[in-house]
Amino acid sequence: MPDKRTHRGQHPSDAKLFAPEVIPQLRCAAADFSLLLSKGYAEKSSLKLVGDKFSLTERQRLAIMRSSCSDQQLASRKQCCVDIKNITEKSVAIDGYNLLITIEAAMSGGILFRGRDGCLRDLASIHGTYRKVEETIPAIELIGSFLQENGIENVLWLLDSPVSNSGRLKKLISEITIEYNLDWEVELSISPDAELIKTDLPVVTSDSVILDKCEKWINLANEIIQQKLSESYVIDLF
Repeated sequence: MPDKRTHRGQHPSDAKLFAPEVIPQLRCAAADFSLLLSKGYAEKSSLKLVGDKFSLTERQRLAIMRSSCSDQQLASRKQCCVDIKNITEKSVAIDGYNLLITIEAAMSGGILFRGRDGCLRDLASIHGTYRKVEETIPAIELIGSFLQENGIENVLWLLDSPVSNSGRLKKLISEITIEYNLDWEVELSISPDAELIKTDLPVVTSDSVILDKCEKWINLANEIIQQKLSESYVIDLF
């Protein structure tokens, strides 16, 4: 069945799965999962153990998995996180899909989860194909204006080339770059994660794999949503 979504908002089941009365249980599950990770237990088996204990659905387990981390990961991520106002390079490298989809979800009423490391994460998934939604252009424009407001002049966007429609998104971002006279470079990469991990630039992402290996990162999605999209549906799991 073709994907006909025009927004990246809530799943039909989200209102029930993440109702206010369910959140305390999810917080307990996230705490237990993080504890197991801190003790060195495998992620997959730990998530199953916790998910079964609290009778969580697959979507609830996904929220727990994306929001949690070990004590060691938390300490490392805090140490490497830098405030956007303290970026001396005036340049950043952006994990393109990671940031854009989170802002799209926020603008379209999707649920965002603030995790243990302070990052906001959504439950959207592109399944190998990116589909433009009504919030795509406004989201890119918002990201651009926020970066300008904070003195970030040079921006490298990295998009996953194996994801279908990445070429179209690159063209769209490039057109916005020209329209607003932005100093942005948009590149397609087979492995953006690997490039973002090794770059010397501050990285914009909430991807756990990158956060645990990059030199420094900015919690940009959280900053944008707190300051510009304060009415977004955010659930704190810690």
